[in-house]
Amino acid sequence: MMSLSTTFLKSIDKVGNDWYKGMFGPFTGGHVPMNGSSVQRIKDSNRKKILGLLMEKREMSKQQVAQEAGLSIPTVTINVARLLKQGIVEEAGVSASTGGRKPMMIRFLPNSRYSFGVDFSSNHLTSSSLIRVILVNLDAEMQEESTFEYRDFSSVSQIMAHVKKLTEKILSKRRIPRELVMGIGFSLPGTVNEGKLILEQAPNLPPDLGMNALDFKKYRALFPFPIFIENEANAAAYAELLLGIARRKRNLVFLSINRGIGAGIVVRGHVYKGSNKRAGTVGHVTIESKGIRCTCGRKDCWEIYAASGALIRNYRKVSGRKLKDTQQFHSLLGSADPVALQVWDAYLEYLAIGINNIILSLDPHYLIIGGEISEFGDQLLEPLRAKVFEQNTFYKRDDLEIVMSRLKQDASILGVALLPFHALLRRDAKVI
Repeated sequence: MMSLSTTFLKSIDKVGNDWYKGMFGPFTGGHVPMNGSSVQRIKDSNRKKILGLLMEKREMSKQQVAQEAGLSIPTVTINVARLLKQGIVEEAGVSASTGGRKPMMIRFLPNSRYSFGVDFSSNHLTSSSLIRVILVNLDAEMQEESTFEYRDFSSVSQIMAHVKKLTEKILSKRRIPRELVMGIGFSLPGTVNEGKLILEQAPNLPPDLGMNALDFKKYRALFPFPIFIENEANAAAYAELLLGIARRKRNLVFLSINRGIGAGIVVRGHVYKGSNKRAGTVGHVTIESKGIRCTCGRKDCWEIYAASGALIRNYRKVSGRKLKDTQQFHSLLGSADPVALQVWDAYLEYLAIGINNIILSLDPHYLIIGGEISEFGDQLLEPLRAKVFEQNTFYKRDDLEIVMSRLKQDASILGVALLPFHALLRRDAKVI
């Protein structure tokens, strides 16, 4: 079975190759004049290539690394010495030899660096507004997790101060020095300018918290490591690309369905955000003419009819009974409650309309459904596929795959937790 780190690194290598070909065409050899920055890029690429091999194989000799990476022994020796000094690898004793001097084995240490991921969830699955905080290692494995409620705090500043306390508590519990933490990533349900560290709009977060036009740069002083922010659907798409079901395909749409709906779009292995970094705001596409107002201020947005809250709202409208959360609806659906079945069928119709629009616009290899709605599993997937491809002139079932996220509700938080590892592991810029 392929390890998580093997999957992670092979995905990164494939993405890097696709990026080069897409930008410059196939490499045909020949002399390329190099300036100082070109030399540095080559050095960085060599280091990441060597680290990637060690992450994949776990233990290798320098000779094995040189052979598989296509690098000289001196180049490998210099880079391995640097990795040893940084504590990312260690010497693991000598290997068996078929003759001559036994080579020293170099072992990758996944717990040599860490990062935090924070997910500002807002869902109807458990009638809660949870914030999750996780710690991951270089293998993208969760080491610790903690959660708390929005409702316990009256401002973003209070929330961020509490996040800081949790990170300190986790590091103290695990006895991890702060210097080994490469950063903290925040997954946010709204439009995000990750370069400027600004959450522009977040209509599905509690309005009294003041999350709109929120500048995260003012929270840099709270943490002794860098801050990263990303839209939750883009973060989930990134995680699926590197760790999930879509790692062998480079064109996908990750549809995140929670209190709202967002899409993370990946084109040729790159997360596509558009000129204003708002691509994928599909939940606010108009699909009806009933005049129902959305939290964004517009009317008849798709997420009014196909986000998870529509199930609770429409069940109450038909039956007069108020449900506590989506889990309760799930139970009623499982017991073949007549009203739940009626509401579910209407919900799938609206969900299929929006998905058809996405497919016709983007023609992806995969459409991955994630967020809290993914907990419905096969109850959702098979009837949804039937509605999407029913009387569809342009697409047949085998033209693309509609699948559930394997990462489920962990996709977004894993995606942002991987962002701080960019400088150490990635060879390409993957946002367009």
